[in-house]
Amino acid sequence: MSGSGNVSWIGASLRRFEDDRLLRGRGRYVDDIVSPECLHVAFVRSPYARAKIDALDVAAAKAATQVIAVFNGADVAELDELPVRPLVEGIRVPRFPILARSAVMAVGEPVVAIIAKTLNAALDAADLVEIDYEPVDPVLEWKNSGISEPLFENIPDNQALHSSWRAGDIEQAFSAADEIVRVRVKHPRLAPSSLEPRATLASWDETAGILTIWVSSQTPHRARTDIANIIGLDEDKVRAIAPDVGGAFGMKASIYPEDVVVAWASVQLRRPVKWTATRGDDLLAATHGRGATTEGEIAVSKEGELLGFRARVVCPLGHWLPFSAAVPAWNAGRILPGPYQIEAIDISIRGVVTNTAPIGIYRGAGRPEAAMLMERVIDEAAYVIGMDPVELRRRNLISPDKMPYETPSGAVFDSGNYSAALERACEAANYERLRAEQRTRRAQGELFGIGVACFVEPSGQGWESATVRLEPNGAITVATGSSDQGQGRSTAYAQIVADALRVHPGSIKVVHGDTASAPKGIGALASRSTPIGGSALLRAAEEVRERARGIAAQKFGACVDEVALDADGFMRVGSQGHALTWEAVVEIAAGGRGSDGSTAAAIESTVVHHADGEAWGYGCYIATVSIDRETGVPRVEHIVCVDDAGVIVNPMLFEGQVTGGIAQGLGEVLMERIVYDDNGQLLTGSLMDYALPRAADMPSVLLKNIETPSPCNPLGAKGVGEAGCIGAPPAILNAAIDALAPFGVRHLDMPLTSEGIWRGMMAANSKE
Repeated sequence: MSGSGNVSWIGASLRRFEDDRLLRGRGRYVDDIVSPECLHVAFVRSPYARAKIDALDVAAAKAATQVIAVFNGADVAELDELPVRPLVEGIRVPRFPILARSAVMAVGEPVVAIIAKTLNAALDAADLVEIDYEPVDPVLEWKNSGISEPLFENIPDNQALHSSWRAGDIEQAFSAADEIVRVRVKHPRLAPSSLEPRATLASWDETAGILTIWVSSQTPHRARTDIANIIGLDEDKVRAIAPDVGGAFGMKASIYPEDVVVAWASVQLRRPVKWTATRGDDLLAATHGRGATTEGEIAVSKEGELLGFRARVVCPLGHWLPFSAAVPAWNAGRILPGPYQIEAIDISIRGVVTNTAPIGIYRGAGRPEAAMLMERVIDEAAYVIGMDPVELRRRNLISPDKMPYETPSGAVFDSGNYSAALERACEAANYERLRAEQRTRRAQGELFGIGVACFVEPSGQGWESATVRLEPNGAITVATGSSDQGQGRSTAYAQIVADALRVHPGSIKVVHGDTASAPKGIGALASRSTPIGGSALLRAAEEVRERARGIAAQKFGACVDEVALDADGFMRVGSQGHALTWEAVVEIAAGGRGSDGSTAAAIESTVVHHADGEAWGYGCYIATVSIDRETGVPRVEHIVCVDDAGVIVNPMLFEGQVTGGIAQGLGEVLMERIVYDDNGQLLTGSLMDYALPRAADMPSVLLKNIETPSPCNPLGAKGVGEAGCIGAPPAILNAAIDALAPFGVRHLDMPLTSEGIWRGMMAANSKE
């Protein structure tokens, strides 16, 4: 075990240990796993957004060459339905069978599963299935006045959830206002578009009675629990493994009907069964993100005091609810009014079922919706009262002396200096110079705008588990209930443990994603992995260190307080003798190692860490946007980002997370949009139609940070994985609208296509 030197590994920009293997093509994803005699699945999916199934004939498919089995809704009718977290009181969950039975509720809903010896054979047989449908008009939006025919029997008006937050005297706030400013924001529906699509492989071991599932998942332990419950196995008879995962972004947080079919079919057929989604499958039937319609109005005095705030958030849910379906609406509601001190609020949220693909917790999950609404209404208020948008924010941000701060909605901001983030962003962007540049460029006929956005980012709640183990050979193994989808989690976790044990991070083996070898955990969600998962590891490492320290104290014949740890090992304070190395401590603890190295772990600690509260990151982004006057083409010229993620474990990983989030935020505001026609048919079913940002679309980005440790976890860390998705879109949209101020344009819909911008300019011209 190599020493670390007296270096603090927390805060070091280490290169990712994972990358050498991945860049050499040695990654192991679900589709790379080959199992002998493996069968393959193809799904027959609904071509209608809503229809009754009058007849189903699978005889020809069953008789096809190499087909082993054909399953339909009747075959899996006894299986339980997918679970949904009842986050909002009174949530109404639509009935959703694993395979459609009497009706289909969205284009792409799986109806029949073909199991064959090869994938091509399964696909060929799928074409032989005959289904008679009776189409019904789909419901694609909120029908708040009721609909002629219930979409689901237990949801008569297609509203599945509703909640609200009220505080202060809202009527007095609005009656006292000098101005009341209103905005409306429609978020495009987005496809998460991870590099690796969904994939599942299940293998039933008849002798052991164990089902092993390899699944591309953010939550392998939850996947194990849910699949076991649905198909009727004891949880300890199911092993879930998430190997390398090529991105997730929330899309892989829940299990899907396809996962259940694969697992159940493996048990039924006593053979391994595999399914890998195509890009089209994911665009059609995986969870989408965003899509919310938000409305807000703010009461403001002529001096710039924000007196009251009202908001309405309506989130589409699709035709079935994934586990965290309520999170985007709930997060948006509870986060508002963001980092601003406004005592009087009236906020309500709704979630509505529609004949479309489900909506899940796409990166940010309600945070971007809240930030966009708040930052748009702040900018509009500044415009109406004739105040610089930075100054209006400056006057209303929650001051650091009020931390911890309980918001009117009941959330508790743990720590932070929001004004400092704003001032640092203005300094880094040279805000006053930018405004002077804007005046010069406008005088030359250019359309150039500056946009500002402030935001907060909750980092998840609850618990996470970790094990730190000193092996008989002196190696250190750590296991986490969290998981990794490409964020560099293994490197960051190794740094946390190495810092506590004073060893080199490269000497630490990190285990995750396998329910057989990692302690039970929630997984990688909501920017919680470092604040909560990392804190569990830190606590476990500290327990191991203190146990080893006690062993060293006994060896030295000293009190524990007299023993210190440095890069060379444990040493009695003030002694000039040799240090007791970790290897020596392990040997003492194990009572001497056998030559075969078979002795059990010498020292081990498993910790379940419950967060004391929620860590809230925050930031301020400033974007500049120019627009071509003739064509309406926008160009994001530059973005300055200031984030406070508390204690940063690895600054290089921090920068990667923020930059990646900006890329996805840029996609939302400029080009990405899932489109359905009036019949519920998906018009953006391939990457020829659904636009993703490319490297050439990225602007120059300047990343800065301030550091306010969180008191809610031992690391002092806050999340940052979603910051770019939260801060970049409103900054860019505000900048685009600012650029069009000479035309009097005060509203633009996302995405900011050249056509949409051009039409906005023309409409403004026609009013003159």
